[in-house]
Amino acid sequence: MAYRISNIVSNSRIVTGLVANLLSSICIVFINKWIYVHYGFPNMSLTLIHFVVTWLGLYVCQKLDVFAPKRLQPTKIILLALSFCGFVVFTNLSLQNNTIGTYQLAKAMTTPVIIVIQTAYYKKTFSTKIKLTLIPITLGVLLNSYYDVKFNFLGILFATLGVFVTSLYQVWVGAKQHELQVNSMQLLYYQAPMSSAILLPCVPFFEPFTGEGGVFGPWSVPALGMVLLSGLIAFLVNLSIYWIIGNTSPVTYNMFGHFKFCITLLGGYALFQDQLTLNQSVGILCTLAGILSYTHFKLSEQEEGKSKLVQRP
Repeated sequence: MAYRISNIVSNSRIVTGLVANLLSSICIVFINKWIYVHYGFPNMSLTLIHFVVTWLGLYVCQKLDVFAPKRLQPTKIILLALSFCGFVVFTNLSLQNNTIGTYQLAKAMTTPVIIVIQTAYYKKTFSTKIKLTLIPITLGVLLNSYYDVKFNFLGILFATLGVFVTSLYQVWVGAKQHELQVNSMQLLYYQAPMSSAILLPCVPFFEPFTGEGGVFGPWSVPALGMVLLSGLIAFLVNLSIYWIIGNTSPVTYNMFGHFKFCITLLGGYALFQDQLTLNQSVGILCTLAGILSYTHFKLSEQEEGKSKLVQRP
């Protein structure tokens, strides 16, 4: 009975974290789209502001005793901070040098790369059933974007680097929490300001700081209000990402990311009248089928593993 109660509580916490990430991620996608369409606020600068606001939010949380900071050596998290900056820079360069379809297709490769990294360097094993769920998911992304897939050398280079660094970042988010024995808030509290400091000098190479379209203006009060709102929601997104990866796995988070992609497409169709073709609809169904299969197999494996532990004398 105690095992069942513990299992229910654990699953409830995970579901709550996933729902919080889903809602905050969908909100920030549409708010960022609104900011870009109506104000043209620079994208990388917005990401920098998101991480600064995240650190400020965590600073307030620790002052309110929501969590207790744990002293960490900078050398222990410098690679995590650098990988985040690399993820931001290379994904932006990939988006600039590729079509949207090519960019989305490249992002879908993050999940198999994570599996390769965890298998090769962390000796983690994945069942054949889990690996096979990548087929309908990748097919679904391809159906959603094949009409817009075009390749060029520079675009492929940045997309490849973006996928590799993003995969490392997500793997390290989970690995560092276990290695350093910290929770999501404690790790993000140190990583956010370090990543912001590293990203800051990179921004001027890609976006202006001053003048029209620069991060320092001129911006109207409504524009600044929307940017602040975006930062507050990003705080919830970043925190929930760390929590999900720390309590599940980078692969599970990626699978959930594909689900959010489908929801975002449907939301764009419903709220912004974005075009949704037959191929895209079929692609969404394929992706959802892969996600449901992964969820079913993962839960079955977890139940089997927990049952074996309970049955041991």
